[in-house]
Amino acid sequence: QAQLVESGGGLVQAGGSLRLSCAASGRTLSSYAMGWFRQAPGKEREFVAAISWSGTPTIYTDSLKGRFTISRDNAKNTLYLQMNSLKAEDTAIYYCASISPPAFLSGSYKDAGKYAGWGQGTQVTVSS
Repeated sequence: QAQLVESGGGLVQAGGSLRLSCAASGRTLSSYAMGWFRQAPGKEREFVAAISWSGTPTIYTDSLKGRFTISRDNAKNTLYLQMNSLKAEDTAIYYCASISPPAFLSGSYKDAGKYAGWGQGTQVTVSS
């Protein structure tokens, strides 16, 4: 599995936007479906969004639909998460990871245990 490095986090005011990136080293991402997860202090890691190897379909956790957009650029070997209208409750460490096509097609994209290649994460802090 590719090793992944997240970037783009930071401190932003409520209502602001950030774009996270997830770059792969060593291997191409185009063979994998990808996902974003987040973990807030004292909480379990939760699913944010997933995207197939081709870029469609994309899947979101219901509460984030309309504010977050997952995308990928296979030519750049990079995954993105555009986050708009940020809220204080979006504060968390955001992680990307890869999932095999069969696991994605089986509907396991919300299961963190099906993913591999986790990066160190990038901190997103939203001030209210």
